Amino acid sequence: MITTDLNKLELTEFIAKGKPGQRCKATFPLLGAHGTKESATVYFELDPGEELGTHTDSAEELLIILEGTLEARVGTEKGTVSKNQLVVVPKMEPHNFRNVGDGKAKVLGFFGGANNIVATFDQIWWPTGSNQVDTSTIPG
Repeated sequence: MITTDLNKLELTEFIAKGKPGQRCKATFPLLGAHGTKESATVYFELDPGEELGTHTDSAEELLIILEGTLEARVGTEKGTVSKNQLVVVPKMEPHNFRNVGDGKAKVLGFFGGANNIVATFDQIWWPTGSNQVDTSTIPG
């Protein structure tokens, strides 16, 4: 059995080069490096006013808002989502999430059909110095 505890995650802080306000703390709790075969997960937190940044993912993503209120943009659609709501993001559809609430936003995303996900952002992230996150390069 493969398990993880969301209360004990080690998060990495990512900051977009040249775009204040695009920053998050994130990790991939379960993915191929942990033994999954056909799925992966991402967990991220945004402080008030922060945004994840526009990007695409190489697989469809289902996100559940665990805490907070977010402005969600998926393709040309925009709306507000909050705790206990779900958002579906089609494969390769540009999307972004911005915390419009007063407290920290916490989001868990599920990718189906693949354990290797490539996310391509419009901006370059520090500390990686890249605009891509490739889960195949993340150690278990």
